[in-house]
Amino acid sequence: MVTIDRFEEILETLAEELPAAFYEQLNGGILVDPGHPLHPADRHGDLYIMGEYRTDPAMGQYIVMFYGSFRRVLRGADESEWVDEMRDVLRHEFRHHIEGMAGVRDLEIWDEEQIAAYRAEDDE
Repeated sequence: MVTIDRFEEILETLAEELPAAFYEQLNGGILVDPGHPLHPADRHGDLYIMGEYRTDPAMGQYIVMFYGSFRRVLRGADESEWVDEMRDVLRHEFRHHIEGMAGVRDLEIWDEEQIAAYRAEDDE
């Protein structure tokens, strides 16, 4: 299992892969939260939020990566699987940030479609 300290180390390395321009207006940076929040659409106790892009009047714009969610979802996975998933989630959240600056909602719409598909599967 990847410890929270190792999670932070991996995250730092993954963050360094991204161009400096991606960090424009991301004044709150990237934070690690030990929690494991469930998505509001969750129906079975397994739809964890892995990361979030947040805009807050007081805190500014920042990304939160939920270590506890990764722990639950990647239980039994090796470190390379953690790295792959962390990279995917981090880049997903950065895309929200970049699209937000550009006034584009494509990824938000895609996320909404994924939740609609999740709900539809459960309704079948």
